[in-house]
Amino acid sequence: MFTPIKKIARALRVPSVQEREMAYLNGSYDRIDLEYRQRQVDRGLFRSR
Repeated sequence: MFTPIKKIARALRVPSVQEREMAYLNGSYDRIDLEYRQRQVDRGLFRSR
């Protein structure tokens, strides 16, 4: 009965900061790009100020 509502709520949910960071890191093309992205994440690219 509540399955469609749960699916809609899951689809509209905003990803957490950790999920966005991991998706960004997983999109790297090579080791150098990964290291660059890790430095950006460490500097707070996805953190609110």
